[in-house]
Amino acid sequence: MIADSLKLILDDASEHMNASIEHLLGEFKSIRAGRATPDMLDNIRVDYYGSITPLNQMASVSAPQSDLLMVQPWDRSALQEIEKAIQASNLGLNPSNDGSVIRLPVPPLSEDRRKELAKAAKSRAEDAKVAIRNVRRHAKDEIKKAQAEENLPEDMQYDAEERLQVLTDQHIAKVDHLMEHKEAEIMEV
Repeated sequence: MIADSLKLILDDASEHMNASIEHLLGEFKSIRAGRATPDMLDNIRVDYYGSITPLNQMASVSAPQSDLLMVQPWDRSALQEIEKAIQASNLGLNPSNDGSVIRLPVPPLSEDRRKELAKAAKSRAEDAKVAIRNVRRHAKDEIKKAQAEENLPEDMQYDAEERLQVLTDQHIAKVDHLMEHKEAEIMEV
């Protein structure tokens, strides 16, 4: 049996660890893997009348073909700024502007570019693992604090810490699994 206050700490830790994994999934969506997807442009921010605005809030992005993205801004005066932001994004895309639509041909990935993208994915996965470990450290501190404040038995503290470690191991394993899947997707020719 474990005290309610410790259960709350564990539930909170689980929630934060899940949020780290959700964030990682969002990051992985923006890493290109073979074919063009509108998600590739999710992290692009455009300087629009002095404020930094996400591209998907000022234009519709579509992938009419597996090797082409089309960006159609709702305000044509923003075409130049969108084009600059895409070029500055380091995605390796060359935008062409016809006055109303920006076309982005997506070239096939070279072996070197695939390796770069896999390295970027590994870096983001490692960031997620660090975030999960930080949640564990914070929760462990909270468990110790709750044990001291509520005069809970040490066995209960150790039990909660063991559960926390199991939770952490599960989330780290999930990050590893997601990373392996993404790397295979990137390296697939």
